[in-house]
Amino acid sequence: MLGDGDVVLRPIKMRDQRAWREVNRRNRDWLRPWEATIPPPTPSGPIAHRPTYRQMVRHLRSEANSGRMLPFVIEYQGRLVGQLTVAGITWGSMCSGHVGYWVDEAVAGRGVMPTAVALAVDHCFRTVGLHRIEVCIRPENRPSRRVVEKLGFREEGLRPRYLHIDGAWRDHLVFALTAEEVPEGLLSRWHRAGSQQAPHSKPQNTQGNPA
Repeated sequence: MLGDGDVVLRPIKMRDQRAWREVNRRNRDWLRPWEATIPPPTPSGPIAHRPTYRQMVRHLRSEANSGRMLPFVIEYQGRLVGQLTVAGITWGSMCSGHVGYWVDEAVAGRGVMPTAVALAVDHCFRTVGLHRIEVCIRPENRPSRRVVEKLGFREEGLRPRYLHIDGAWRDHLVFALTAEEVPEGLLSRWHRAGSQQAPHSKPQNTQGNPA
């Protein structure tokens, strides 16, 4: 469990199903433009279906046990308000991963998401031993871009038609950090930048989580 003030990251659990479904259902229209979708099947490919909650958690646990993923839920003031996943973890000479997240519209703009991302990145660099973290965001998602900009991620370029989002293949901007860039820790950088600055709201989420 990782925490800072009212924000806590903890592993997702089967018993989170009711709270997770309620938050996801209430935010369905708000999340839709930024959430990964399943592309139409190719002539030779299998037909894929949106996983159930239990299937999602089983997949996340399997990937976590294999060292390829860190699946968290986000709590704010003791209530489940979103999800953050460090996925695509690669070891060997790369030691990298990428972060995806979504958060309840009701708490957007309160510093929840920058704090959660900073907690996750510090854990990846200091405890897990990763060297590089990426966040990929649609260019249109300006508030989510503000999250990584406030945390000091570098913009590295555009990945055309990178992920299937809301029914089509969408371009994504790549933002990244390496461990050498935040020797003092990302959470310390965020605190120094002033978490009480004027809030930027909606929609603070990226596509990177299973849904």
